[in-house]
Amino acid sequence: MAARDNWNRREFLGATAGGAASLYLGGCANKSRSIGVSSDSALGPVDPRRWPELAEIAIERMRAGGCSYGDIRLIETRSQSVRAEDRRISGIRESFDSGYGIRALYEGAWGFAACPDFTPEDVLRTAALAVEIARASHTLMKTPVKLADEPIHVDKVVTKCEVDPFSVPLEDKCNLLIRTCELLHQQDAVIRSNGHLWAQRDLKHFASTEGTAIDFDLLAVGGGFGATARAGDDFQSRSLSVPRFRAGYEHVRAYDFVGEAPRVAAQAVEKVNSAQPAPGKYDLVLDPGHLSLTIHESCGHPTELDRALGYEANYAGTSFLTTEKCGSFKYGSEHVNLIADNTRPGALASTGYDDDGVSGQRWPIVERGIFKGYSTNREVAATVGDKRSRGSCRADSWESVPIVRIANVGLEPGDETLDSLLDDVENGIYIEGHGSFSIDQRRYNFQFGGDAFWEIKNGKRGAMLKNVVYNGITPEFWGSCDGVADRSHWQEFGFTNCGKGQPGQSGWMTHGASPARFRKINVIDPKG
Repeated sequence: MAARDNWNRREFLGATAGGAASLYLGGCANKSRSIGVSSDSALGPVDPRRWPELAEIAIERMRAGGCSYGDIRLIETRSQSVRAEDRRISGIRESFDSGYGIRALYEGAWGFAACPDFTPEDVLRTAALAVEIARASHTLMKTPVKLADEPIHVDKVVTKCEVDPFSVPLEDKCNLLIRTCELLHQQDAVIRSNGHLWAQRDLKHFASTEGTAIDFDLLAVGGGFGATARAGDDFQSRSLSVPRFRAGYEHVRAYDFVGEAPRVAAQAVEKVNSAQPAPGKYDLVLDPGHLSLTIHESCGHPTELDRALGYEANYAGTSFLTTEKCGSFKYGSEHVNLIADNTRPGALASTGYDDDGVSGQRWPIVERGIFKGYSTNREVAATVGDKRSRGSCRADSWESVPIVRIANVGLEPGDETLDSLLDDVENGIYIEGHGSFSIDQRRYNFQFGGDAFWEIKNGKRGAMLKNVVYNGITPEFWGSCDGVADRSHWQEFGFTNCGKGQPGQSGWMTHGASPARFRKINVIDPKG
């Protein structure tokens, strides 16, 4: 039977039993190799238990080449994505990828080379190429790289997991998504539905010339679903997100797709029949899902130190938080406390150690409204007087160069409740979830939408609204925050599509918050 992209429920169940996954297996990044290649094959993946032997070949070659530092990351990645649209399975994809990347530092200049072939000869050849590139780069280097010190680590990191997502039958996942879509369509005005489930496992071995050797078995899952309703010429959507998280399939099951589908569908219909607010100044109460994106764009990116130093100016912009502001700049009100925490269990950047071999840490980004610190790696930490990296250096694959990435940044809880935040609002809007957004290259001027909106009148949440978009200037917006809910309201949301670098990479991190209130924010007409 030929592979197909669109299946209804009856066709899928009739065709599958145990073998449907084979119809959809995606190709490897190593295009010349099939997924079924033997684990003992010299070309392609090998038993991860042999990785330390191969790593030592690279380490010795870099030492022999006169490098002051070098490291190797050997990685094997498996991912699975299942998607549904309008009562049918629209796509199933499984992918496998493996290879290794080698960095060599010669007299302050980097060299990098990567390869998908795991023979000792190829490892040696790739390490020699990294050294050769570093030596050539040295002739052009104006300011030598000096790495911040880091203790030697020998460790193993494993994601806590109750239910391995790759052990859950594909038929069960498809049934869940199709049943969810069927429930969404029980609302007559719902014209489109969608759902998805995702999982990824990364096996990795990191080794450096300094003696650090770390093994990783990292797992992440996520998913969600949504409905689009129509009224006349207007279309509006509502969704539920299962935040991407380092856990097993138990994380997905906790969100009760079937139980939540009727509510999501009803709110899509209510939203499409709702009014759009008049432009003007409103008090906003923002939920954690919405704040996660606001934090990411207006707090996470501007506090990446390489961006503040101008390294990203050619592609994704710089930052208004230049280094002279650290320690004194008023970023927000006294209610704004932003903490970077790469030790938080389950958060996507909590991998134990980063791709510099630096252990995960917790540090302040903003304290009582004052800007305090950046996300850094071993290369740039010293430029702001730090003796040690903050451990925020990550690459998105074996063939990518590790760069500074946003940490798990969260807004610390306050002492309010959601009800008390609403009680003190006479004329405002409550916003849930992600929507459209834009922000300038310095992370200064922005506008954000959302997934769902309700009016707030005299302290009470009222009718649903639609097409709400607000704009602002980062320090003014955070300066308007006058209340944050307590820890009992805290929620976290993971990101796996954070673009940065040339060639572009996708970064992973998590942002958490409790609901927060912002005064006199400018709500605009999204149609201009």
